[in-house]
Amino acid sequence: MTSSAPTVETVTDPADAKAVASVAAVTFPLACPPGTTTESTDAFVAANLTPAHFADHITASDRDVLVARDAGRAILGYTLVVHSEPSDPEVREVVPMRPVTEISKVYVLESAHGSGTAQALVAASLDRAFARGSVAAWLGVSNVNVRAQRFYTKSGFRIVGRKSFWLGGIEERDYVMVRDLTDAAGSRPA
Repeated sequence: MTSSAPTVETVTDPADAKAVASVAAVTFPLACPPGTTTESTDAFVAANLTPAHFADHITASDRDVLVARDAGRAILGYTLVVHSEPSDPEVREVVPMRPVTEISKVYVLESAHGSGTAQALVAASLDRAFARGSVAAWLGVSNVNVRAQRFYTKSGFRIVGRKSFWLGGIEERDYVMVRDLTDAAGSRPA
């Protein structure tokens, strides 16, 4: 566990994509359902979490890649924040608010679990969504990842439905969770 609070920053240089992809490759398997094979996680990483993918995310106008760094500037975790209409019809059905932001990934190194890193990343992601004019943020979480579900619930998210997530040819049923970003006065709640 890290001893001091991490700093969260937006990645703006595509040259940093390799470092973010390296953290993604290590952290993605931590969120997978029990019994997921190494072959399945390796294939997903190779197809979706490469330096080229992160370079595209970093330069896209509708996305933010945020990283949490320790005092030595090492990346402890990252989020991918997507400011666009949900493409998944299951998500569009259960998340009717617009405009809406997806917090696509919240992954933290196992050594930084319990350090406040995930909280800092989610708070920065919500701030980014609110600044972009979104009235809500949504995410998908494995239906068997109880630890993550508890964390997101403590962060103000609530389960509103389910969606499919394919991993290694197996359909997983993720929960869709939503967090309202405005209170009655139109400001983002803490």
